[in-house]
Amino acid sequence: MGLLPLVSGKIVMNDEILSGKPAHEIPKKGIGLVPQGRRLFPYLSVEENLKMGLLVNDEKPGLLDWILELFPVLQDRMQQRAGTLSGGEQQMLATARALCIQPKFLLLDEPSEGLMPKYVERIFETVERLKKEKVGILLVEQKIDGVLKISDRVAFLENGNLEHQTTPEALAENDEPLYRYVGIKSRK
Repeated sequence: MGLLPLVSGKIVMNDEILSGKPAHEIPKKGIGLVPQGRRLFPYLSVEENLKMGLLVNDEKPGLLDWILELFPVLQDRMQQRAGTLSGGEQQMLATARALCIQPKFLLLDEPSEGLMPKYVERIFETVERLKKEKVGILLVEQKIDGVLKISDRVAFLENGNLEHQTTPEALAENDEPLYRYVGIKSRK
């Protein structure tokens, strides 16, 4: 996202090098971020938070309707301050705001953190729907069962290094990497 300098390597999307670009240009390239901790504008309304996301690109007709269809609870809260929403509603708003840029690729950092199970399920359902709509997803998540149900690939990082890549199917056959990097066995 351009918020921190790279230590090594480069970031490329569609043959365009994004490394070194200012952070405000990255969303314009089609990359959305739902940060850990949500980082909403707490004193702005739900509607105003969504409008912040809509500032990045020209809004295509029906975009806001589509987003509110994904998160119908937000429709009833449009005038409510973001800081007064429940944790699950705040997570939905953070995700909805990121979707306002019409991303080609969405980064989700611990989207289920601190949420009730029904909201966790809603977040995973949304990720599955976005995948079907051809939005690339990079999900950093500790709820392993949910990750294994919706992921195409799984990567394990250790001290910032990619240590192992596999598929959910391969982990079901051999859960040693899951145990080694996360400390749990798969539930076959």
